Amino acid sequence: MRLEVDPGLALELAQHEIEGRLHWFDVDRRRFLQILGGGILVCAASPAAASRAQESGRARGAGDLPQTVDAWIHVGGNGRVTVFTGKVEMGQNIRTSLAQQVAEELRVPVDSVELVMGDTDRVPYDMGTFGSRTTPTMGPQLRRAAAQAREALIETAAQRWKVDGGQLRAEGGRVVAASSGRAVSYGELAKDQKLVAIISADTSLTPAAQWKVAGRPQRKVGGRDFVTGRHEYTSDLSRPGMLHGKVLRPAGFRASLVSLDAVAAEKIRGVRVVRDGDFAGVVAPDPETASRAVEALKMEWKVPPQPSDQELWGLLTREPAVDGSGREGERPRPAETAGSVEHALASADVKLDAAYRVAYIAHAPLEPRAAVADWEAGKLTVWTGTQRPFAVRDDLAETFRIGADKVRVLVPDTGSAYGGKHTGDAAIEAARLAKAAGAPVKVVWTREEEFHWAYFRPAGVIRIQSGATRDGTVTAWDFHNYNSGPAAIGTPYSVANRRIQFHPADSPLRQGSYRGLAATANHFARESHMDELAHASGMDPLEFRRKNLTDERLKAVLQAAAEKFGWAGGKAAPGRGFGIACGVEKGGYVATCAEVEVDPASRRVSIRRVVEAFECGAVVNPDGLRNQIEGAIVQGIGGALFEQIRFEKGKITNPHFSQYRVPRFSDLPEIEVVLVDRRDLPSAGAGETPIVGLAPAVGNALFAATGIRLRSLPLAPQGLAEKA
Repeated sequence: MRLEVDPGLALELAQHEIEGRLHWFDVDRRRFLQILGGGILVCAASPAAASRAQESGRARGAGDLPQTVDAWIHVGGNGRVTVFTGKVEMGQNIRTSLAQQVAEELRVPVDSVELVMGDTDRVPYDMGTFGSRTTPTMGPQLRRAAAQAREALIETAAQRWKVDGGQLRAEGGRVVAASSGRAVSYGELAKDQKLVAIISADTSLTPAAQWKVAGRPQRKVGGRDFVTGRHEYTSDLSRPGMLHGKVLRPAGFRASLVSLDAVAAEKIRGVRVVRDGDFAGVVAPDPETASRAVEALKMEWKVPPQPSDQELWGLLTREPAVDGSGREGERPRPAETAGSVEHALASADVKLDAAYRVAYIAHAPLEPRAAVADWEAGKLTVWTGTQRPFAVRDDLAETFRIGADKVRVLVPDTGSAYGGKHTGDAAIEAARLAKAAGAPVKVVWTREEEFHWAYFRPAGVIRIQSGATRDGTVTAWDFHNYNSGPAAIGTPYSVANRRIQFHPADSPLRQGSYRGLAATANHFARESHMDELAHASGMDPLEFRRKNLTDERLKAVLQAAAEKFGWAGGKAAPGRGFGIACGVEKGGYVATCAEVEVDPASRRVSIRRVVEAFECGAVVNPDGLRNQIEGAIVQGIGGALFEQIRFEKGKITNPHFSQYRVPRFSDLPEIEVVLVDRRDLPSAGAGETPIVGLAPAVGNALFAATGIRLRSLPLAPQGLAEKA
């Protein structure tokens, strides 16, 4: 017996060959059901994507664009629901929120839902877990799949009982007849009926106002394993016959390996030295021996002259890079313009011209990069903590000149990333060493390697010229960001005459994504400058913002934060001050109020209290969202007050936590979070935007407390100077 599949659907499903054994174009039905283990499989099919695939003649592995992301759900004969997604869990708790959304639509308990995440052999293609895109994109896709599965189960029961499906409802993992109370479990239906259901474009989703599972606090899925230590991170994994690898690190950035003497290292028992151009490393039976072997290598490096952090600001504001060298794929962008900035500035009653700076900072993840690589029968399998498993798969395939179908990447739930684990550095290193050694190899970066060789949040210089009328109306806005990035570069305020532009620059350090991207830098500059304009206009900073806002959602979070904080501009007491900031990014609306204190003797800055209001549409998991906001505030303290990468002659000069200051328990203020739950709006992500308001709110509070205006992040790495 053959299973006939719509050609468009077949092309779409061909991207997702199940366990490498099933091709959808011509499939034996019995074998298909054996592979699934029985049950119901629901797949999302996009006609547009199928058409594109048909035109290009693609087959398996063709889903390499983010718009081709599809999700599937398997309802097993035991009633368990397995969800497949290319998103990964990096501590943001999306395993729980996605499970909630599936459970909501399928009408099952959350604990009956299991997610398979970030396994490139088992899940649909996904561009990656970043940009706060999981909730607004993957959430609705999985909800549609679950809703379609629910309808398919109801229809299956209706056919079995020979009744109208409209008389049936789904609840508690069962289909129930409204009139008689007759019920059948999903598991029983899955055993008796195997089917493939295509998600229709008009699949009905449960309105947020009617949510019973989503929208409520939910205990973290698998939380007990994390707090008891049972959960295994990449660095905990082991394979039979596994060796341990260490990489020889250069003497400085952009260095080339001139010569290598491996005689002493190779005399150590069990050690093998591997060299491939400028790459060199060792494998050994244990990590200690591997470290000893690397230290025994004798080498000569050629390190080109490089600038220090003292020269940074001048470097970034020189002639901008025109070839995208500031960041991979980055290109200069045309300015966003409206009206005439020049005329508005000339006629303004209040004029300001200021420059703001943000330093490079490190991601400093709790879990440094790690990977385990295993070559077997010509196929490479790598376990690693990455936000982009499919991109890492493709990088591995390119590095070793093999097909992507010969590479499998698996991502265990990983300890933090903050945008810092997009790349597969450790995965490639482990795979190189494993191939040379002919055995599985584990590579775990040290903290010093993490500080030196990972990429950083971009440094930047932002110059703003502005003008306002006597009544506080902003009339001119000229905003130029050099290097840090274009995220959230536009202003949410109504300004008739504006010019806003991002200028790529040649960065002396490797740089890349960081929580919120450049939204933190651009909000710091914009909200600091708005505060300066408010004071120059003789207005309260809150009222000044309200006057220049027409966005009702942003006004609402400003009002919510100010009310909870008990806003009163200016000094709270001698040496204490209040500050406020707000903004919009990635569909999230945020307002932050901060109270700071400056010790008169030590000049140490302490943040005493933070209130943050946040709105991201309908809230899926209130506890999870609150945790994300609180975590963003805590992380933001470091970048606001003291985090800063120092470098000189191609080397990082503060590559340890003893030298690189991150927030400590003693730094934490009282934190209050106000959730503005808009169940009338689609859910947006919340992993990034809550960080953007902290730095400007603190800087504005410092000005209120001391009269000193600080325009560079970090604001007070060694305490507050007597004058700016």
